Amino acid sequence: MEPEKIKRMESASNASIPLKRIAYFLCFLSVLLLTEGKKPTKPKCPALCTCTKDNALCENARSIPRSVPPDVISLLFTSNSFDVISDDAFIGLPHLEYLFIENNNIKSISRHSFRGLKSLIHLSLANNNLQTLPKDIFKGLDSLTNVDLRGNSFNCDCKLKWLVEWLDTTNATVEEIYCENPPEYKKRKIRSLSSKDFDCIITEFAASQLLPYQSLSIDTFTYMNDEYVVIAQPFTGKCIFLEWDHVEKTFRNYDNITGTSTVVCKPIVIETQLYVIVAQLFGGSHIYKRDSFANKFIKIQDIEILKIRKPNDIETFKIENNWYFVVADSSKAGFTTVYKWNGNGFYSHQSLHQWYRDTDVEYLEIARTPQTVRTPHLILSSSSQRPVIYQWNKSTKLFTNQTDIPNMEDVYAVKHFTVKGDVYICLTRFIGDSKVMKWGGSSFVDVQRMPSRGSMVFQPLQINNYQYAILGSDYSFTQVYNWDAEKAKFVKFQELNIQAPRSFTHVSINKHNFLFASSFKGRTQIYTHVIVDLSA
Repeated sequence: MEPEKIKRMESASNASIPLKRIAYFLCFLSVLLLTEGKKPTKPKCPALCTCTKDNALCENARSIPRSVPPDVISLLFTSNSFDVISDDAFIGLPHLEYLFIENNNIKSISRHSFRGLKSLIHLSLANNNLQTLPKDIFKGLDSLTNVDLRGNSFNCDCKLKWLVEWLDTTNATVEEIYCENPPEYKKRKIRSLSSKDFDCIITEFAASQLLPYQSLSIDTFTYMNDEYVVIAQPFTGKCIFLEWDHVEKTFRNYDNITGTSTVVCKPIVIETQLYVIVAQLFGGSHIYKRDSFANKFIKIQDIEILKIRKPNDIETFKIENNWYFVVADSSKAGFTTVYKWNGNGFYSHQSLHQWYRDTDVEYLEIARTPQTVRTPHLILSSSSQRPVIYQWNKSTKLFTNQTDIPNMEDVYAVKHFTVKGDVYICLTRFIGDSKVMKWGGSSFVDVQRMPSRGSMVFQPLQINNYQYAILGSDYSFTQVYNWDAEKAKFVKFQELNIQAPRSFTHVSINKHNFLFASSFKGRTQIYTHVIVDLSA
């Protein structure tokens, strides 16, 4: 290479060195500036709040600010206008130890309002408008040692039951607080209450299934360790048998007996054999037997048509290991008759009376004095006389006429129930007042009257520990009553919309309780008995 060219190249190389250094410097400066720009800025104190390094004070705010510095240890809200504290209102404050929400207008606090405040030691909600607190609001506040809830108008109902229980178990110091409501607890210390002071379990009948047919009587029975329901359908003339579908959790058809104008399908299991007494308005009444080999019902006996002309009700019962059933006959020429099982069939045992047009028969056991043993009785209701009471005579093995129930004309049906050993009856009247009466040793005495219009059924039912009475009506809502143990009478509980109800039956399957309601003009309804804990 020529010497002159080499010299020019060296000169150019030496001149580029300062330019490279300048470029490197500018690049470094840009990176430095970018890095400085990414550094987090110190959180600003929210508007309407005053902040120091560890503390924040907020006044006249319309809501709880979300930009409180995360390192604050103490936070005070006072004289603010917001009235609700929502879930996770203080999220992002892991070091908060003292929280004062005092002298505000707080009416509602969500269950998870204080979630995440694991370092919280002192919480004050004093002097607000709180009437209740959600259950588990203090859950997760493991460091909590002091709680101040003074100056609130607490309603000491089931929603606050959990607080009473929490006060008994917490290690935190809680300032004394008082009930404002209900009136019987006004100014009472909440700490002085106990769980027994709260009656928080309620029940209701919730519609669960609708069957597409009308019905009159409904009965339930146990056969071969399974529960079944049988429904009398007057217009199709069938006895429809239902079983529980354990997969679909509904009732499904099991079998049926076809007849004519069927009014009652009464099951009776003797030893291990199922029989069904089918009462019909036309074509006579019959007894069927379940043939387990043929897997169907077979007619084994006719009921004498000269005595049973217009059956209206059937009751089955057992006296001294003998099985009986009685048919109430409502025709002018019929006889209400007791039938006895003789090992092969049911045969006429006793005709009680004729010409009285009986509409209902009820079997029950009552004692003449508290010291005597209860004896079997029958109560016959009739459209032509007051309800008549028959007593079983142990010597003659027959029922004898004892007395009637005075001042109770036009009783359509009588059904009984027991409460703490006392025997009561529900008397149904289509016009006038239906009535609850109590056995007094020699007669039934008045307990309660229920206004009724168009009532054909007043059915007492016991489900678990709950005693109900259901008064149907052809012209208005069905009234469900619940027994009040303190008042020793029924109180209104619920209304059901059922067209022309004729019977109510309790069915229990797998710890589930159902109410079957027959309907003469509408569809048969099934309700589930639901238990609700208001303190949950």
